[in-house]
Amino acid sequence: MKGCYLLFLKLSSDKLIEVGSLGEIDFKAGYYVYVGSGMNNVLKRVERHFSMEKRLRWHIDYLTIQADEMHALIIPTDVKIECELAKFFATNFDYVRGFGCSDCDCESHLFYLE
Repeated sequence: MKGCYLLFLKLSSDKLIEVGSLGEIDFKAGYYVYVGSGMNNVLKRVERHFSMEKRLRWHIDYLTIQADEMHALIIPTDVKIECELAKFFATNFDYVRGFGCSDCDCESHLFYLE
């Protein structure tokens, strides 16, 4: 199944996390939403995020292994809506600049929900 997804993550406390090429990032305690897609197999992509034992490949991998809670909302679609959703979130929420968007022109794909 093709699609887009929103991954909701909770950090119970402030954390300084090394995020690959982005370096160390101070994450405030609270809720985050990550906008992603899986245009080959969205279910496998989301399932990977919930795995704690994985090769750290994408920015989001560094956060998922530190999260205290995670939930996902899958949006089945053949249309690439990931960046449209990220741009909507960017106009309404704080974000971590450059997170999860190295292959597009978005400001971020990770947003902080206080």
